[in-house]
Amino acid sequence: MNGYQDIANAILARIHSGELRPGAQLLPVRAQAQAAGVALATAVRAYAWLEQQGLVVAERGRGTFVRDQGACRNDALVQTAGATPAIDLSFNSPTVAGQEEMLRQGLRNLASAGDIASLLGSVPQGGTLHQRALAARFLQQRGLTLDAAQVLLVNGAQHGITVALAACCQPGDAIAVDALTYPGLRAAAQAQRIDLLTVPLDAAGGPDLAALERLCARARVRAYYCMPTIHNPLGWVMPLAQRQALVQIARRCGLTLIEDAAYAFLADPAPPPLYALAPDCTIYVSSLSKSVAAGMRIGFVVAPAGMSDALARQIRVSIWNPSSVAMALACQWMESGEILALEQAKRHDARQRQTLARAVLEGCAIRAHPAAYFIWLELADSLRAEETAARLARQGVTVTTAAAFAVGPQRPQALRLALGSVPLASLRAALEQVRREVLW
Repeated sequence: MNGYQDIANAILARIHSGELRPGAQLLPVRAQAQAAGVALATAVRAYAWLEQQGLVVAERGRGTFVRDQGACRNDALVQTAGATPAIDLSFNSPTVAGQEEMLRQGLRNLASAGDIASLLGSVPQGGTLHQRALAARFLQQRGLTLDAAQVLLVNGAQHGITVALAACCQPGDAIAVDALTYPGLRAAAQAQRIDLLTVPLDAAGGPDLAALERLCARARVRAYYCMPTIHNPLGWVMPLAQRQALVQIARRCGLTLIEDAAYAFLADPAPPPLYALAPDCTIYVSSLSKSVAAGMRIGFVVAPAGMSDALARQIRVSIWNPSSVAMALACQWMESGEILALEQAKRHDARQRQTLARAVLEGCAIRAHPAAYFIWLELADSLRAEETAARLARQGVTVTTAAAFAVGPQRPQALRLALGSVPLASLRAALEQVRREVLW
């Protein structure tokens, strides 16, 4: 062995064979260098690459440990000697410094609590009254005014979207969605046999509300699913005047607004949520997956008056109760203010990544909010998104094409680049590779 990739490949092979199981500790890096007969810097680089791929985790003062591969998106990407390391720009799982210690301390607090036995039970559908009260106070800091009875805790935003659809639609009903929208909504609607009717984009890239009203006039539309604050994938924020116009359309047409606020915490300041403007006809859905961690799987559904029972029934039917341990951690961090501090750190992190991306991709046709964890990259007429993505994948960079977000037959030639899951140095290298592909 004489290169960092050789060392990394040898460790990776032992992980795949099962010799190194989740939680197994690697040799100290100095001992690894001696065993492999290489310089210390080479072994350090090998361990750093394994950590960048999410295969191992380094804990200060303890060592380097194999991660559970069920949580790793790149565990099937075995690298050959000299291969380009895979960098994932298709998925956002942002973390910032200090989160591991926050989790460790949170678990210590749970372990020392007098009612730890309660964590062996399941969470009631929608959460306990105490948990819902904590969530209500937390959401007030996101611009919502509500009481505990209106808040239901679910297993992440995807579960919340599924529950919201089921509560206001029957199979065969139709809802309106933007021409480019979150793929999870499409999957949930398909599973429930709910038709999707497309709202075209206006010149500014937001929804054409006049077209939405015309759509409601000619078809029975039960709801409009939207992301008014940091739209995924385009990144726009709907101005207050447009939100007010949307609320008027919803009331005239009898629409339920399903507001997805998964990324909304990144926009500061931002206009008030739709729910704050129209609590009578809006279902608000959010989660801690981006603001805390993807593994938390804690989401919030805020119900209009009279819909709480219907939403709770759908939670019961879906049987997607959040984990008692995850719920207890989330409540601890909401009460202590740690989540708010974490969100502030992630806003700074996202802006730093956007600044880097805009500098590297200067000259490219991009759309993005300055604090979003993703960028929409429109391709030149001579390029095709699927072919460009395939070329990048062969070079070790994974991206998402517009086809994943498009509703209807039109497929823009564009890519969405997720910025939040890789270290800044790896992000720069990946974006430079993207630039070479789209500006050649």
